[in-house]
Amino acid sequence: MTPDAHDRAAPRPEDAATGPGPGPGPGPGPGPGPGPEPTVAANPYARTRRIGPFTVIEVAGEIDMASAGLVAEHLTAAATGSATPDVLVDLRRVSFFDCSGLRVLCRAEAAATARGGRLRLVADQPRMYRLLRAARLLGRFPPLPDLPPAPPPPSPSPQRPSLK
Repeated sequence: MTPDAHDRAAPRPEDAATGPGPGPGPGPGPGPGPGPEPTVAANPYARTRRIGPFTVIEVAGEIDMASAGLVAEHLTAAATGSATPDVLVDLRRVSFFDCSGLRVLCRAEAAATARGGRLRLVADQPRMYRLLRAARLLGRFPPLPDLPPAPPPPSPSPQRPSLK
């Protein structure tokens, strides 16, 4: 492991959320302030958001043994967070991905399918395609080139006049 590898694993101060620290009052921390508790901690490697029926996890940077656990937090929360999860893992901003990343993808996909859901990858880089093929995971994770469009909202059914 290179000396820089330790630097990649630790969140940088500029990546951390700013705001009041621990203590009484509103804001993050153990104080009695109002506000929802985050389900997944912010980190520089993954971000989770909802797009229509999909839970999208945007992954960025170098995903290796040091950072895969931070991505796994988001994957696990998404794969187990609903009755039938539909998870899209966006890997287009990943600059490095090793078997540690593949391991957490496989675990999250197994958790999602156990709940009747699915986990799909969005990747447009040839190296990700080659990695999936070399690991014999291309059939399990056929990469999508882009995020699929969210389905349109259901149209209201026409109301029939009541017979009196």
